[in-house]
Amino acid sequence: MTAETTTETPAGTGADTGTHTDAAALRRQAVDAALADVRQLLQAGAPDRSILSAITTRLEQLAAHKALFSRADFPPPAQTEGVGASTRYRLNPADGDAGLALYLNSINPGKTTAPHNHTTWAVIVAVEGQELNRLYERTDDRSDPARASIHLAREFTVQPGASIAFLPDDIHSIAVVGEQPTLHFHLYGQPLETLSGRVAIDPDTGEVKNYNATYFRPSEAVA
Repeated sequence: MTAETTTETPAGTGADTGTHTDAAALRRQAVDAALADVRQLLQAGAPDRSILSAITTRLEQLAAHKALFSRADFPPPAQTEGVGASTRYRLNPADGDAGLALYLNSINPGKTTAPHNHTTWAVIVAVEGQELNRLYERTDDRSDPARASIHLAREFTVQPGASIAFLPDDIHSIAVVGEQPTLHFHLYGQPLETLSGRVAIDPDTGEVKNYNATYFRPSEAVA
């Protein structure tokens, strides 16, 4: 599997400064409006799958504004960084560690992850590119924190028009497939940087590792 890496290329380095400023302002308005709607959906408390479905629909509406989320403004890692290199852009950095965190992930083909949970809910929606998700079910009694037993339940490819959502204990892995890097929204109930308790599970040996400590790298903030 490929570890998460981050480049230092700032989002939005287009040559036309005026055009970029306008696009950035429109993007900020669109992101803020979408997150306001998501917060409204969450007023009843922790979401169930029906609420996650509604959140997914709202995020798909945001993804339809492709001109606001271009590869020029959110470039993928350079090919020289290797197969599966990734950049994660935080789209609402002003919210800090409190509450929702919306990222735009740009990942080169070839990236894979170990099966893992999130310990918060998550919604993944594609602007461009394909990400194969393998969904697992846990079958042990969870009595040993260092070991787990999981089996593959199904596979689902996230791509434009085909999104996925997870509850906190759901387990998945990803593999970026196809020929182009992804541009995918990842929305979480809490920032990934704060999820210190999520775990990765080796499907062959059952070994459990702390995911953030083993694989996680910081995100880039987008003003």
